[in-house]
Amino acid sequence: MEDVEIYFMPNSKRKVWIDGDACPVPIKNVIIEHCREFNLSAFFVISYAHYTAPSPGVEWILVDANREEVDLYLMNHSTKGDIAVTQDFGLASILVPKGVVTFHPRGFIYREEDMEKMLFERYISGKERRAGHRTKGPAKFQESDLERFTGQFKKMLSNIEGIH
Repeated sequence: MEDVEIYFMPNSKRKVWIDGDACPVPIKNVIIEHCREFNLSAFFVISYAHYTAPSPGVEWILVDANREEVDLYLMNHSTKGDIAVTQDFGLASILVPKGVVTFHPRGFIYREEDMEKMLFERYISGKERRAGHRTKGPAKFQESDLERFTGQFKKMLSNIEGIH
């Protein structure tokens, strides 16, 4: 894992925010397990259209099913030093400059210097789709993705808590 500068504000409680609408269930389970282990608050933000039964000890925040509603909630409620998990490059491009450590469910941490390229590629793919062309979507979620995310997420939480 690359070193990521983590801002810690004394006497504040770091939060873990999850863009829950598209987060794979195995990743949700890992987040819940490790947030309990490290005594961190996990907030799954989902639209009413994606409602699932809540898990004990986890905060489920329901928002309208309007487009980008989950993203708006996360942008407005996350703060510097928090952690977020999202597949949405656009949302990540807003959270990272705010100082929110932002993970992709496949286990990589979004970095500010990579955002321009990622957003440009997303733009080009969208333009191709609007023109009626097919674009290659993401590869199927694999066990190796889960393992990578689990390792990176736990390492990040351990570093935050000073456990090595």
